[in-house]
Amino acid sequence: MRDFLNKTVVSLKPSGIRRFFDIAARLEDCISLGVGEPDFETPWHISEQGIYSIERGETFYTSNQGLPELREEVCAWNKRKYGIDYQRDCCLITVGGSEAIDLALRATVEPGDEVIVLEPSYVCYTPDALLSGAKVIRIELKEEHQFKLQPEQLEAVITPKTKILVLNYPNNPTGAIMDKEDYGKIVPIILKHDLLVIFDEIYSELTYDGTHCSIASFEGMKDRTILINGFSKTFSMTGWRIGYALGPKEILAQMRKIHQFTIMCVSTSAQYASIEALKNGDEDILTMKKQYDARRKYLLKEFKKMGIPCFEPKGAFYLFPCIKEFGMDSESFCTRLLEEQRLVLVPGTAFGDCGEGYVRVSYANSMDNLEQAIKRLKKFIEGLNR
Repeated sequence: MRDFLNKTVVSLKPSGIRRFFDIAARLEDCISLGVGEPDFETPWHISEQGIYSIERGETFYTSNQGLPELREEVCAWNKRKYGIDYQRDCCLITVGGSEAIDLALRATVEPGDEVIVLEPSYVCYTPDALLSGAKVIRIELKEEHQFKLQPEQLEAVITPKTKILVLNYPNNPTGAIMDKEDYGKIVPIILKHDLLVIFDEIYSELTYDGTHCSIASFEGMKDRTILINGFSKTFSMTGWRIGYALGPKEILAQMRKIHQFTIMCVSTSAQYASIEALKNGDEDILTMKKQYDARRKYLLKEFKKMGIPCFEPKGAFYLFPCIKEFGMDSESFCTRLLEEQRLVLVPGTAFGDCGEGYVRVSYANSMDNLEQAIKRLKKFIEGLNR
């Protein structure tokens, strides 16, 4: 019998996040700080609009690109928040930000093109690029640089085959951000080498010091940037599975073509709920952000008490503490912690080989659970020290 499997797919490693999540789901009395999912319920006024759309019979396909009124609200929201002016033809509604990332790469990459991915990074960038036929070029972000991309790092890896730079700030898993000054140093390099940027800013509204800066706001960048965002993190709508891409309409047209043949359109009720989120959800964002910030400060304080070095995140809802002092690799540390204390953290290596010696801690969880998690972590570390 022939081997019918795609060799590229076979060579991909399963998600390191989901592996620990699946193990934890089978254990009782387990606290998971593994998956990056807000613990807040979707605000009722948003859910209500989704329910109401079903009650009034809005249960049919929408256009492939998404409801026109939703795309208009997405464009208006981005102009109000970040000062970037898009028309609705430059917006595509997708099944979460993850589909948008996949579509952006598949619509632009040809075999042999080089795609630059910063690591540690979210788990889908490298696999999606490889599935598109790209050669992935990795840049290792350094804690001493606050996990920010340095211009000399970018310049050093660019070749005539380099086509795309994938950026994710605020960053998953480190919580790092880049500000206007930081982007100002890399934009000239991007323009000089005629690169396309895929900018995943799914955590844009979870920036704790100042406001989020979008690279598309720089002169010359809007026409060479595909912005990826969504509703999961900002409005606690993970299960609604809705995101979007903004970018040059020529690229969006090709992304839409793939979307037509694979997805058709996003859930109609989720689209109506999202219109309400964009129109009337600013207070919800602030309420959740305030609680995330309190949790962030609590965990930083506790890690300091335990003597565990931890970079101070300025965005998203993750900490990326260093566990090198314990003499274990990240996988072993997290496996033993789960087995002995029923506490789930994610090995740093789930986000790239350079994540070795770190673990990711999600504080998208209740303060009660975070306090219990710290107690279990302290007990585990005391056992190691003995």
